[in-house]
Amino acid sequence: MPSRPRRSRRSAAPRAHAPRRVPAPLRAVAARLGFPAGPGPALGSHAADAPGSPEGPGPVAHRGRRGLAAGLAAAVLLGVAGTLAAVPGTSADTRTRTFPPAGPAVQPVRTTAGERVVQIVAHPDDDLFFMNPDTAQSLATGRSLTSVYLTAGESDGVNARRDDPDPPAADKAAYAEARQNGIRAAYAEMATGDRSSPWSRTAVPTAGGGTAELDTLRAKPWISLVWVQLHEAGSINGDRPHSLHGLWDGRVDALSSQLSSGTPVREDFAYTKRQVVETVAGLLRRFRPTFVRIQDPTPGRTPKGTYTDHQDHMYGARFAQAALARYAAVPGHPAFGVQTYLGYSTGALPRTLTPADAEAKLRTLKTYAWTDGTDHCGAPAGCGDRKVAARPAGHGWAQTVRHTRGESTTWAQPGPGGSAWAFSVLDQRLAVWHRAGATAGWSGPRLLDGGGIDGGVTSVRLPDGRTAVLGTRTTLGGRAADYRRDVVLRVQRASGDFGPWASLGTPERDDASGTSAISAPAAVVDPSGRLTVFVRDSAHRLTGRTGLPGGGWGPWTPLGGSGLRGDPVAATDASGRHTVLVPTPSSVLAWTQGEPGGPLSGPLRTGLPATTLALNATADARGDGIRLWYRTPVTGEVRGAHFRGAGAGAGVPGTGDRGNAGGTSAGSRQAGTAGAGAGMGTGMGKRVGTGAVPTTVPAKAAMFVPVTSFVPSTGVAGFGPVGRSGDLLAVRSRAGVLATTRTEARPRPVPGTDPAARSGWTEGGFLLAGAPAGLPGGIAAIGLDGTLHWTPSDRTGTAALQPPPEGREALRR
Repeated sequence: MPSRPRRSRRSAAPRAHAPRRVPAPLRAVAARLGFPAGPGPALGSHAADAPGSPEGPGPVAHRGRRGLAAGLAAAVLLGVAGTLAAVPGTSADTRTRTFPPAGPAVQPVRTTAGERVVQIVAHPDDDLFFMNPDTAQSLATGRSLTSVYLTAGESDGVNARRDDPDPPAADKAAYAEARQNGIRAAYAEMATGDRSSPWSRTAVPTAGGGTAELDTLRAKPWISLVWVQLHEAGSINGDRPHSLHGLWDGRVDALSSQLSSGTPVREDFAYTKRQVVETVAGLLRRFRPTFVRIQDPTPGRTPKGTYTDHQDHMYGARFAQAALARYAAVPGHPAFGVQTYLGYSTGALPRTLTPADAEAKLRTLKTYAWTDGTDHCGAPAGCGDRKVAARPAGHGWAQTVRHTRGESTTWAQPGPGGSAWAFSVLDQRLAVWHRAGATAGWSGPRLLDGGGIDGGVTSVRLPDGRTAVLGTRTTLGGRAADYRRDVVLRVQRASGDFGPWASLGTPERDDASGTSAISAPAAVVDPSGRLTVFVRDSAHRLTGRTGLPGGGWGPWTPLGGSGLRGDPVAATDASGRHTVLVPTPSSVLAWTQGEPGGPLSGPLRTGLPATTLALNATADARGDGIRLWYRTPVTGEVRGAHFRGAGAGAGVPGTGDRGNAGGTSAGSRQAGTAGAGAGMGTGMGKRVGTGAVPTTVPAKAAMFVPVTSFVPSTGVAGFGPVGRSGDLLAVRSRAGVLATTRTEARPRPVPGTDPAARSGWTEGGFLLAGAPAGLPGGIAAIGLDGTLHWTPSDRTGTAALQPPPEGREALRR
């Protein structure tokens, strides 16, 4: 493994210069601003140069040192805490590259108070295809947003539609520049309405020892783009060792840069695996996000064994996870949440955007694709990505967006005497809020020990009033083969505090076979306190695991079903009967008990239509079965389905879902790993048995049919789960904010074009992170700044707690 980033000049080699040392005052400023100027080595070094570090960049080129010194000196004179230094060039490139006019020696990077969002993607356009409209909603808030692009996205270097009869010659540097121009135009148009709104482009040193391009929108300088400019794989699934995938797996020692033709970065470089992580972690230190958006690091495989998403998307997200883990250990940073986004396969799933929202997203993609061909940027490389111009909507991607974590609505639980608990994940750790009584205020969050927790947790109340919290945890490990996700459990003690995380293992054989693509867990508990936990595995089946008496756990047991998507949800009715519901692309499948304590029967066809794959199940308030809440594709309408207690699981003949209804029995094949916490339970189990989840095989065409109802919500629309507290419902609106209504407030539908369509809904003033959760007395929701917002049932207004303090020590329990 090389000990420093490989660098090569793109023009004549410079004369050798002795390393210059940073004066002590400038070293202090460099440390405060996140520059890689260590405690005393040559200018441009950082902590990785310390003795014993297996990898660490050496000094940057002399020109970079001079720019950094000038920038730091200017920062001292200006007293600007958020300033990055430009690295101006002094000679022309000998190749066919053009450079923008030199910018100022110091380019301020402004951030705002409150929420600050950083997006990390593999290619230019991944954010527009797979994160929008969330991106546009953040831009509309007037708060800080920074998008980081790991690769240049150079492809084959031909900037032309595939059907172009006379395409230009291949030029990877120029095509990378055209894609950058398209992104700048798209962001400028979303933020200001003018795609030609100018940007300031500067080169900045990275914590990995190389140089990145930083672009700042002059009209709104809290909007930034960062171009890391590494080589892309150039293939979705092909064997490309010189890629993020190959670097992560250790097949290459370093990944080289691919600089765009107009970038102010003048020197090529190469990063080791560690240096990529350091580079991204350094950007996180610079922009101090409260919320981070990344692509899905565990997208799964097709039946043929290929990845369901681009390998750059998957491994770029894993590099982001590693950088976030490193950033989480930095003292004094603001606590952050993370959201992951589904990639290519989202186009084949039910659409989540209204026609109007899809058209707005498509309009931005057309700007990026430069479909009108107008020379609005004056760049020889072109003003956008002509490859996308032939199909700017992608493969159905413009009509949808889908989160792959944080969709649980059961992250809050009531306690005795009107008390309540709420849980989230901040800094990859469990965050806990508490309310001591029905009229008391909320306190928190406290961040508990134990990192690596994926965004979004679920919880269940035990019979004795304590709470159990479940989630998934990512372990990065020292080698690529060590990457894994497991289901974890944390149980509240009688004293009120929470015990340590215990692993329940995973139903997956290993990461390589299914990319660890398991869902978030759902859980039910019987009167003795015995938990049963359910997840969807990477083969899109339901699997479960049940606690044993004495605190152990039975094996992971496949429970059948096929084509399952999203997360399972589970509920227990007033009689103690459990039901598990899981969406498919065309309907919802059910597993239910014929009587309390009996075996689960399923999968059963419900006959429900397609949903947006985000469900919420609760016990019926009148004690008659359970209610399922979901949203319809395209319109975002809220629907309710009432599964009555009488006859549940009786096997009503019908047609229902087109998916496999094949079931399994208690003696079915067992899969997965036990996990380190196999001997840990709730401390309440008294029953005996093997621990395998008991099931029965239903009749081939058996159904579990609900009575459906709806809440008119066309004007609010949106996607994601429905939170419920009594007659108060809460959703993410089409604007990305919390919206609430009462079920009896809107007895009849109102056309979406009618201004009164939103009259029964109250929209909040903050962008929603994850999904709303219902508690007795109100709705809890979390904003992108980590603030818990509480909407009481007896009022329409929403009260916000103070956001988490900026510093993990202040949050640590």
